[in-house]
Amino acid sequence: MRSIWNGAVSFGLVSIPVKLVNATENHTVSFRQIHTEDGGRVRYRKVCELEDKEVSGDEIGKAYEDADGSLIPITDEDLASLPLPTTKTIDIVAFVPADSIDPLQMDAAYYLASGGSNAAKPYTLLREALKRGNRVALAKFALRGKERLGMLRVVGDVIVLHGLHWPDEIRVPEGVAPTEDVKVRDKELDLAESLMDTLGEADVNDLHDDYRQAVEEMIAAKTEGHELPTPERPAGGGKVIDLMAALENSVKAAQESRGGDPSDEEVAEVHQLEDRKKKAAPKKKTTSAKKTAPQKKTAPAKKTTAKKTAPKKKTTPARKKAS
Repeated sequence: MRSIWNGAVSFGLVSIPVKLVNATENHTVSFRQIHTEDGGRVRYRKVCELEDKEVSGDEIGKAYEDADGSLIPITDEDLASLPLPTTKTIDIVAFVPADSIDPLQMDAAYYLASGGSNAAKPYTLLREALKRGNRVALAKFALRGKERLGMLRVVGDVIVLHGLHWPDEIRVPEGVAPTEDVKVRDKELDLAESLMDTLGEADVNDLHDDYRQAVEEMIAAKTEGHELPTPERPAGGGKVIDLMAALENSVKAAQESRGGDPSDEEVAEVHQLEDRKKKAAPKKKTTSAKKTAPQKKTAPAKKTTAKKTAPKKKTTPARKKAS
């Protein structure tokens, strides 16, 4: 891998020659701009406003624009003469616990390669010291025309330099969190945790860029004159009205996608929480029916009274006298 910066890591009185190598690469599919009417390529040209002509890269320099719009030329010699020790040195300023760095500060990552055989021993010493103490090193370094904050940590057998944003570059999240007074019930938390448990863990190495793959397949089809692929689109999600039902259905879908049985004990408990809520209304109706039942049972009491009067009608002494 080609190095992008050569210098040294300053570790107290120890100087470790190193080379900086990009640790990541961009696989995004890039596009060119064209004129839609004729397909002609649209290009950006750098033109001098005073002479109204295009200039080449070796004719272009830097300048600072003042508040009044005037331009102050800045040369590479001006920048190189700045009294900064970090122009060619990664200056370690502190060692801190690994979990004390806010991930919001993380920026680009670089591998540090030892710069020659003489650097192998101090490089290994720093690496093992960081591993044993479970710490990272905070450092300052200059790259691409500005001084930056960095963090040195160990990945395998390699020291990695992460660029960090300066603390004053992290924006305060004002007006980002919901301002409404929202209360989350325990049942909803139980369902959310059940969904997280069902989704489980994932190996990052198994994840890939589906969008880039689809774009590449589309480009290949257009190049070969084939019919464009029409992938199935998932049904668009509407407004969530019943959060409990949405969570429960998510648990079911996650289990089915992982080959699980939706009737597992954990999901059964989730169903019971929802069923109790649904069965509450029928119980009220049953209770009211039981209360009105005794009023309907008063009718047999009237029939019993009628039976007591019946024997009076069966007395036939008059018939015996007539005979």
